[in-house]
Amino acid sequence: MNMVSARVLASLLMGWRDGGVAYLSLAGRIRLLALDGRVSAGTRLPAERELAAQLQVSRTTVTAAYAELRDAGYLLSLRGSGSVMQLPFRVPAQTESQPGYLDSSKATLPATPGIVAAAQAAVEQLPAYLGDSGFDPVGIPALREALAERYAQRGLPTDPDQIMVTIGAQHAISLVARTIMARGDRALIENPTYPHALDSLKAAGARVVPVSVTSEGGWDETALEQAIQRTSPSLGYIMPDNHNPTGLSMPVELKQRVLAMAARHGTTLIADETMAELGLDAPPALPFAAHGSAVLVGSVGKTVWGGVRVGWVRADRTVIQRMVRARAAGDLGTPLLEQLIVLNLLRDFDAILDARRTYLREGRARLVRLLHERVPEGTVPLAGRGLA
Repeated sequence: MNMVSARVLASLLMGWRDGGVAYLSLAGRIRLLALDGRVSAGTRLPAERELAAQLQVSRTTVTAAYAELRDAGYLLSLRGSGSVMQLPFRVPAQTESQPGYLDSSKATLPATPGIVAAAQAAVEQLPAYLGDSGFDPVGIPALREALAERYAQRGLPTDPDQIMVTIGAQHAISLVARTIMARGDRALIENPTYPHALDSLKAAGARVVPVSVTSEGGWDETALEQAIQRTSPSLGYIMPDNHNPTGLSMPVELKQRVLAMAARHGTTLIADETMAELGLDAPPALPFAAHGSAVLVGSVGKTVWGGVRVGWVRADRTVIQRMVRARAAGDLGTPLLEQLIVLNLLRDFDAILDARRTYLREGRARLVRLLHERVPEGTVPLAGRGLA
């Protein structure tokens, strides 16, 4: 188990006194260190007496701060292991739609206009498949070939055997996690991140290690490397292009360094590219795996429509073979008709993406105009204005 010393924690807590109630201020600052990844989940905190001495406060103050963190779900007390940092990630109880209630938890778009024609064509194509079993754990060959060709067009040569078709991106993330990790393994995540990916990792038994991403500074490379060195995660989940929710994209040089540090420590990276081709101000980047070894996840949930539950994984053949074995415990394949719909849409995918980007740019322009009118003192970031 990793441990942060009283001296190091005190240095991270510099300036924690804000004039309020001492133990609440201390608890709040430690909680912030956990949320931004500077003290990762699974790290043992120093003993109360040691930290009190470093901070030059009474032990009672530290005891009360630790109790506050335990009550909030950020600290776990284990016999023989002291107090260990954790992240609660509670799901809000409020889920019902109410008048005047704006649900900002979903980045959803209306269906692309071509979806009806693609579905009608899929129904006409269906008889050709009726003589088979109707399910395939890796997906129909035609769709895997089309997806492999799409990666090749984007600059990453890919064989159809490197593709598995899934029931959306979240299913893909869950399946990769169950294949790569053992329960109790650590998984590196960005903070903030796509919340349902976090759910999938925790359901697979991961102990999550958050590393901060901010709209001002982007990825904290030093914190990222320290987290990998300290915790040796077996898996890392990242969104290197059009990150959700900041909209940021990693520079190419940083992608290369992140891939190199993951390779050095034996960490398998999952790059979620569901929004990689929806950047509004720059041409789409090369697939993340063009810079090194990584598992790629994609879907049509953001580009076509969330109601078409088709995603995919692009990985080494050995990983795909392991995923086939792991998948049998949960499902036997992606619905055939939806695979045919996506196959038809991929034939005109560049035009679909162009239309989506135009739609999003127009929406962004309206939003910026309204913000300038109603919040004139506000500022608009120069980067990171993607779909997130």
